Amino acid sequence: MPILFLVGCALAVFFFAIGLLKRTDAYKTALARAQENPAVIEAIGSPISQTGIVSGKSNVNGATGELDLFIPLRGPKGKATLYIKAKKSADIWYFQTMVAKIEKTEERIDLNLAGYDRVPLLPVSPRPSPSHP
Repeated sequence: MPILFLVGCALAVFFFAIGLLKRTDAYKTALARAQENPAVIEAIGSPISQTGIVSGKSNVNGATGELDLFIPLRGPKGKATLYIKAKKSADIWYFQTMVAKIEKTEERIDLNLAGYDRVPLLPVSPRPSPSHP
C-alpha cells in the first residue's frame, strides 16, 4: 500500500509540472504558431492538437528563465514534434529555436520569425547592380 501511495504522489507531481509548462506563454505561442503555419497544416492537416506527453526542461523564476521542450503534435494527416528553446528576460520570451519536425518526411519547418521572437525583421536594402561599360 505505501508503494502505491508513493507512485500516486510521483504521478501527481509529474502531471502538475506538465500542467505548469502548458500554461507558459512560450508553450502557448509555439503551439499557436504551429497550428497557424501553412506548411505545418499542409504536412499534417488541420486542426492540429498537442497529443501525448510534453517533455523537456524548464527553469523559470518570475520574469526570467529558460525552456527547452519537445511537444508532440497530431493532425488528421500525420504527426510532428515541435521543438522549442527559449529564454525569458524582463518577462518576455525570446525563442532561439522553434521548429516543427514532420514525422512522415523528417522535414523541419522553422516557425521562428527572425531567430529570436520579438526582434523585428529589418528590411534588406537591395545591392546596387554592377555597372556594365
